[in-house]
Amino acid sequence: MADVKEMIAKRVAKELKDGDVVNLGIGLPTKVANYIPDDYDITFQSENGFLGLGPAPEKGQEDVDLINAGAQYVTIKSGASFFDSATSFGIIRGHHVDITVLGALQVDEEGNLANWIIPGVMLPGMGGAMDLVVGAKKVIIAMQHTNKGKHKILKKCTLPYTALRVVDMIVTEMGVIEVTPSGLVLTEINSDYSIDQVMEATEATIMVSSKLKEMTK
Repeated sequence: MADVKEMIAKRVAKELKDGDVVNLGIGLPTKVANYIPDDYDITFQSENGFLGLGPAPEKGQEDVDLINAGAQYVTIKSGASFFDSATSFGIIRGHHVDITVLGALQVDEEGNLANWIIPGVMLPGMGGAMDLVVGAKKVIIAMQHTNKGKHKILKKCTLPYTALRVVDMIVTEMGVIEVTPSGLVLTEINSDYSIDQVMEATEATIMVSSKLKEMTK
């Protein structure tokens, strides 16, 4: 499972461009920071008031004063800045974040997102997800394709929404799916899977791109 998550994070990292301001959600998305080319200048933002996060610290090298919005230890790059939460959300709501990468409980074929609560299960709340998916210029969902065999990419989300029609791209261990006005389009496929396997693992209707290519691992 760890290798699967690393593979997804590595593929998502290829969507980031030199100069981008990027927010990474908790869990799998935080791994994306470990796959940024050395010659790229990517500015990572955290809702609790950081611009300029670096990769995860080595074990034993954690700084207890450097913790991101997901309560994980982080490193800080030269030139980083710290500010209050109100300023941080001003950056997000002002559309200054180029890309946000988030996990999801469910995504549907209209690009609707549910990623903050399962009714009856105690969870910490929505956090900044609602603001991020509306404020960021591009929304990428990084997640495993199914949850213990249950579909996560649906015709219609059944869990409470985070936001409507906000997802631009879904990256899973099976491939890369783009959300278009016409529906979901499989643009890249992991060579370990067949198109039929992707379809079987997906409740939503997926079109296959005429330019389908192998997913970069």
